[in-house]
Amino acid sequence: MAEFLTTTGISYNLEELIKNSDEKLFLVSPYLQIADSLKHLITGRDLRKIDIRVVYRKDNKINAKDMSFLQELTSVKISACENLHAKCYLNENTAIITSMNLYLYSQQNNREMGIKVEKEKEPELYNDIFKEVMGILQTSQQPEFSVKKLEKDASAASKKVPKKITKKHPKKDMGFCIRCGNDLKFNLKKPLCYKCFKSWKKYNNPEYTEKFCHACGTEYSSTVSKPVCYACYKKLSK
Repeated sequence: MAEFLTTTGISYNLEELIKNSDEKLFLVSPYLQIADSLKHLITGRDLRKIDIRVVYRKDNKINAKDMSFLQELTSVKISACENLHAKCYLNENTAIITSMNLYLYSQQNNREMGIKVEKEKEPELYNDIFKEVMGILQTSQQPEFSVKKLEKDASAASKKVPKKITKKHPKKDMGFCIRCGNDLKFNLKKPLCYKCFKSWKKYNNPEYTEKFCHACGTEYSSTVSKPVCYACYKKLSK
């Protein structure tokens, strides 16, 4: 019988699924953002030369560091699928269907749920899941870009966005949530979106390390008390 999983159960069983992959490992998620703990496990499977497939949604913004990590692995094949919203992870014995993505924020901050299916106990259900994943793979395409281009685009974007930020007209400028990276009205006093603010408010720690610069949106160890990177801080101080 399929096993119901909550957030902690999904995180644990996903790690076990990756660690116990001896033949194949398929990771299907709209977002190509991978937690460091999972990268370590995926690298271990890559060394064993198993069949590793990673599928993400075609129109989603791509993290250059994660793409670089995957492209450096010899056994990983990356593909993009239009309109992908499903999250499913499986190996030759187990499948997990869940609301959880692969990145750390989802594991630590969101309330997730899912089910785990063992091939030995539920062969018909497992095979149905496997067939659907194979269908997704067959309709996916190999991405046509390089990591260097992604890094160049990200660099250009980080330089371009802060130019719009001025002290005279802060109300017209757009910024980014320092926790999830989504677009947000620029306000140094309110650098978190509403959803992330509710999560942050539980502990109310202005020095807690977040993930993005509020001004340019690049990855940066920001805090509520210091929400922008040094480069943006200098520009805003002029």
